[in-house]
Amino acid sequence: MEPSPDLVSGARIGDKVAFENLLRPHIASATKLAYAMLQDRAEAEDVVQEAALSAWRRLENLRDREDFKPWFLGIVANRCRTVRRGSWWSVVRMARAPATPDTGLEEGVVRESDLRVALAAIPSDQRAAVLLHFYLDLPLEEVARALQISVAGVKSRINRALKRLRPALRADEESI
Repeated sequence: MEPSPDLVSGARIGDKVAFENLLRPHIASATKLAYAMLQDRAEAEDVVQEAALSAWRRLENLRDREDFKPWFLGIVANRCRTVRRGSWWSVVRMARAPATPDTGLEEGVVRESDLRVALAAIPSDQRAAVLLHFYLDLPLEEVARALQISVAGVKSRINRALKRLRPALRADEESI
């Protein structure tokens, strides 16, 4: 769904309410994507806030006919990759965080630990393509816009990711 031209133009001239209305429908998807990529609820929320601020500052980069959702999710995915590359990620990040009683956001996210570990092991560009397409149900064209690559590039990343994930998925199926 394309955003209202009035919201985009209003946000571009500094109307914060227009920007909030443009952003609001996509916060849940962005948070799901960030959590699925980072496996840390607080970090995911921080990433989405930083991505929203970045989108506000870079709104002029949104092309007139471009859909806001894939553009914003691309910013979120890039921010997640930056966080994972950061020096503190490997120092502070626990291998497995203890379970928390409040699983609101996590409930709909990848549940099986083997799949979660397998997803974490694939390169972030492949993980982003898989999560955007299969988890957030974005069409390949929107995934391509979000990742700023061609549809063929998206298909290639998904194909490589699925080849890497298949052994973990087969082991999961065999244990059932």
